[in-house]
This record gives sequence, structure tokens and C-alpha cells, in this order.
Amino acid sequence: MLKISEFQMKDVVNVSDGKRLGNVGDIDIDLNTGKIQAVIIGGARMLGFFGKEEEIVIPWRNIVKIGSDVILVRYKDAYEPEEN
Repeated sequence: MLKISEFQMKDVVNVSDGKRLGNVGDIDIDLNTGKIQAVIIGGARMLGFFGKEEEIVIPWRNIVKIGSDVILVRYKDAYEPEEN
């Protein structure tokens, strides 16, 4: 069993590039089924318009592994260079 407070303290790391995305700030729960639909990463390093920190939404199916210290996820980097 894992408490939400313990879940929020873990670092979230992208398995595709090894970058730390931040920590879980919120959880999206389907009220009809009671299942977690997504985790929302708050305090990410990406700054949006007016310097406001962007939220990263990771669907539950993209969580690879929940370890004792980190949560490994699959997330496509928003700063990926565009191909010409």
C-alpha cells in the first residue's frame, strides 16, 4: 500500500532521456471507477507564458515503474528539436 503523501515525495524521471521531470503535484481520479487516470507533475523545469510553471500530465498507462525513491515514466520531451 502506498500513501498519496509518499507518492508525492518521489522524483519523477523520464525513462527516454533520464531527465527529472519534478514531483507529483496532483492525481486525476475517475470518480466512477475510483481508478487513477493520470498523475500531474508540478514544479517542472519548463516555464511557460509569464514564467508560470507548466503542469505535465502523465497518463497512468505511461508509468513504467514505481520504486522506493523514483517513479519512472514514459514522456515525450516538449523541448524536442523540430525536424526541418
